[in-house]
Amino acid sequence: MTYDIAIVGAGILGLAHAKAARDRGLRVVVIDRDAQANGASIRNFGFITVSGQEAGECWQFARRSRDVWLEVANAAEIPVLQRGLVVAARRQAAEAVIDAFLATDMGQDCRRLSLNEARGFVPCLSDSVTAALYSPHELRVESKTAIPQLARWLAKACGVDFRWNEQVLDIMPPSIRTDRGTIDAGAVILCPGDNYHGPLSDNLAARNLTRCKLHMLRVKPARPVRLATALMSDLGLARYLGYADLPEAADLKALLDREQPALRQNGVHLIAVQSADGSLVVGDSHHYGATPDPFQPQWVDDLILEELAAVARLPGAQVCERWIGTYASSPDGWLLRDAPLPSVRQVIVTAGCGASTSFGIAEATLADLLG
Repeated sequence: MTYDIAIVGAGILGLAHAKAARDRGLRVVVIDRDAQANGASIRNFGFITVSGQEAGECWQFARRSRDVWLEVANAAEIPVLQRGLVVAARRQAAEAVIDAFLATDMGQDCRRLSLNEARGFVPCLSDSVTAALYSPHELRVESKTAIPQLARWLAKACGVDFRWNEQVLDIMPPSIRTDRGTIDAGAVILCPGDNYHGPLSDNLAARNLTRCKLHMLRVKPARPVRLATALMSDLGLARYLGYADLPEAADLKALLDREQPALRQNGVHLIAVQSADGSLVVGDSHHYGATPDPFQPQWVDDLILEELAAVARLPGAQVCERWIGTYASSPDGWLLRDAPLPSVRQVIVTAGCGASTSFGIAEATLADLLG
């Protein structure tokens, strides 16, 4: 069979491009070297984040992606487990960042909460919390099940062909050579994630790509607690660029560098989201290298749990699962888009926001590729 578009990579970015292509009525095949999605797309929070994304295109893509996620989740019967976000502040400098954010266009529909108001969404907030930012824009899905469910829906309901366990060796449209034969496609979209040394990667040598490793934990509360929204803390206000790029964030960054140097040096910022069984997915940390080691030192996990304990009252909570994820990263920006050949597009999210922005990115890619 001849396809209009072949998509290499079946993570969330590849799946988003498959949907965007099918929305245009194109014949689509997705090729992946693994038997199922196995990378960053299933090892994250499943947290579709809008507020806090970098101002400009990233935030705009996140807004659009959130809307598409709602459509897809309904059609593919993917449960949306939480809606919204509470960013809990424990310092006056953090409150200043919240107030500054609310004064921007990105603060639309968000609001400042007192501690008691914030506990209406996250009852376990500690007494150290002095105020909070509430955003209604976020969604939370269980990524390790949502991504496979999305792929099945694209195959069954949308007519996307999937070729799993197939390694792409060479790309020269309309011919794509794999370890199982040749596929004909008029155009190709490469979504390699952090496996960016494959075909047509010569142009990436100058793009300062590396990999980021993050620690993730699943925490089981000793007593049932219900989080209506996702939870973040002061550290997120100093890391997410939609907050951290504000002039008012300079004082907070300096204060955190003094008060929590180990957390800052290890890229720790708190996100806690809740799964259907009541457990919390908690993270994360950030360590960079061309080939990050596969190990998960306990002391890094302890830094994450330290911040969780400072923000939330969860006595007796136990870690029941641990894992690491890796994603492509670059100091040159959050998104790499390139055209190594006229009918080929190479797209890599070079920050940890693929789940939040992929549907918006995909629509832009198709518009660029097809006009």
